[in-house]
Formats: sequence, structure tokens, C-alpha cells
Amino acid sequence: QVQLVESGGGLVQAGGSLRLSCAASGSIDSINAMGWYRHSPGKQRELAAAITRGGSTNYADSVKGRFTISRDNAKNTVYLEMNSLKPEDTAVYYCAATTRAIMGFFSDYWGKGTLVIVSS
Repeated sequence: QVQLVESGGGLVQAGGSLRLSCAASGSIDSINAMGWYRHSPGKQRELAAAITRGGSTNYADSVKGRFTISRDNAKNTVYLEMNSLKPEDTAVYYCAATTRAIMGFFSDYWGKGTLVIVSS
């Protein structure tokens, strides 16, 4: 009932910036918290950033101070601004949404992912 489509991934040099977008469609009234997960084959899936419907945010220690998550509820869109990118940030980034108030391991909806590659 909810579809999430990510955009904005690509190749960037270390120290550069990139902004990811996630557009939600369908039964969007059911969405509360949203977030961005990232996963590379050799690592555990990580919740990089999450945001509640009211705008409260939470970040993984690995991205604090460099990434900013935001959302525009009127546009049904969530963003992830990534600054000071490091090669370690290379991963597939997945947009996620839940009917719950906060994002956790459980997620109701997932995007297909967008690849971010940070070169040395």
C-alpha cells in the first residue's frame, strides 16, 4: 500500500556531499517514522538515520555530525544530506517507513535502494 522510491545516489569523491531523496506514495497517511538504512556486503545492516513524524531525529554514531535527515510531510518526502563523505560510507542506502512512532529493526515498507560509492 506504500511505495518508496529513492533517488540521488551515485559516485562521489571523499570529502564531498550527496543528497538522497525518498518519495512515498500510496497509503501515505499510515506512515509515521521514516529512516535510512545502509548495507554493504561485508557489514551488518545499519540504521544510519531516522526521523519521527514530528521531526525528532536519531543518528548512528558513524554518521553523527556529517549526515542530516529531514522530511517534508506535505510532499511525502524524506531526505538524507550526506557531507564529508568517507570511503566507509560506501553502501546501498535504503529508505524505510513504519506505521510505528519510531524506527527500529522492524519496518513496514522498504525502497529498492540507491547505491552510494565514495572514492578514496
